[in-house]
Amino acid sequence: MSTCKVSDQELIQSYLSGNEASLSELVLRHQERVAAYVYSQIRDRHLAQDIIQETFLKVVKTLKRGDYKEEGKFAQWLMRIAHNLVIDYFRRQKRFPVVENSEEFDIFERLWLKERSVEEQIIYNQIIKDVARLIHFLPEEQREVVRMRLYENLSFKEIAEQTNVSINTALGRMRYALINLRKIIKQKDITLSL
Repeated sequence: MSTCKVSDQELIQSYLSGNEASLSELVLRHQERVAAYVYSQIRDRHLAQDIIQETFLKVVKTLKRGDYKEEGKFAQWLMRIAHNLVIDYFRRQKRFPVVENSEEFDIFERLWLKERSVEEQIIYNQIIKDVARLIHFLPEEQREVVRMRLYENLSFKEIAEQTNVSINTALGRMRYALINLRKIIKQKDITLSL
């Protein structure tokens, strides 16, 4: 049976039925993407390799416990595990600034971790204004999710509860918002980087 036409879910079911080769195929299918992400965040090859291994170990443990809930989003779930492990690494290293939510809190301030020159600050402020304007081009449901997630720092579970939709719907709205923002940026030929 050719594994390139086998879905992630089929590989998971095969692995849970005792076929260890299915797990190997699942890892091979996704390891490059996980590795690229982790290496882009952690510049130390050995530490990054540890995080990559820990990511797949968490996957195996979750699968064996029967805690994985298939929603057709294995790759996203896997990347979320890798992302959370990277965040945990930075927290342990105390390399992330700790920011309390307040009225003055701006999500974009959290994204920039070094001192800016006066010129960089001016450009950065313009980017913030441009992004805020772009969000207004989104449909109301998408704009609401982006605002709640980025500016209010709510989890998707909290967003789902406050908007009376499922978590999958909240995630979907965010996904479409990001897709639409990329289209708007491309259509308007906007550059949002320093």
